[in-house]
Amino acid sequence: MGDPASGEDIVPGNGASNTARYYKKDFWTKENLKFSQPHYRLEKSARIINGLARGKKCTLLDVGCGPATLMRILPQNIEYHGIDIAIHDSSPNLIEADFIETPIRFNENRFDIIIAQGVFEYVGNLQSRKFAEIAQLLNTNGKFIVSYWNFGHRNKQVYWPFSNVQSFDDFRNDLTRYFNIDRFFPASHNWKHQGPSRKLLKTVNMHLNMNIPFISPILAVEYFFICSSRDSIESDARP
Repeated sequence: MGDPASGEDIVPGNGASNTARYYKKDFWTKENLKFSQPHYRLEKSARIINGLARGKKCTLLDVGCGPATLMRILPQNIEYHGIDIAIHDSSPNLIEADFIETPIRFNENRFDIIIAQGVFEYVGNLQSRKFAEIAQLLNTNGKFIVSYWNFGHRNKQVYWPFSNVQSFDDFRNDLTRYFNIDRFFPASHNWKHQGPSRKLLKTVNMHLNMNIPFISPILAVEYFFICSSRDSIESDARP
């Protein structure tokens, strides 16, 4: 799905309206084309995935995959699957489905890694349900990577199609109902609430996977959360 961190079509505001509006295939068919080339957040997510996989073979589900650009920048040890409301090029490892209307799933498969970047800002009041569906698809020792926009940034801006606007703490608290959060950190820091565009800033932010006290809450553009399956917690606790 979309990455508003480019700063395009972002307007000042305090949040979305009380009535969620879900954008359908006609919108995303055109919108997804904006992300056919790798962008900053996508490249950083690939780094995170590679770090988790450590060269081992693993299966991955990309929820809201758009044009499946992530697939092109991942190594061959990652068995890629994608699901999106608007798939441009059909492939056996891509499924076109409106996962707002139907449960998130990929046939009967379970996955070692599931990623949802630029997705949960658009799910309205279905956030908890979608967390639960993803939790069911994650293998016991699997990892869930999710990004979320920082609405506490000093320069409060909201991308107009967002339907799920909440505080960082509210998002994190709901996430902990279904997953164990191993760690979280900003995808990038920027005074103007946009993804980094200059080469030096991109390089610094790409390798900065930590929270900076007092700075991150007001300058983080969005956050990555690395989560574990609750099954793995229960398994580790057994004698």
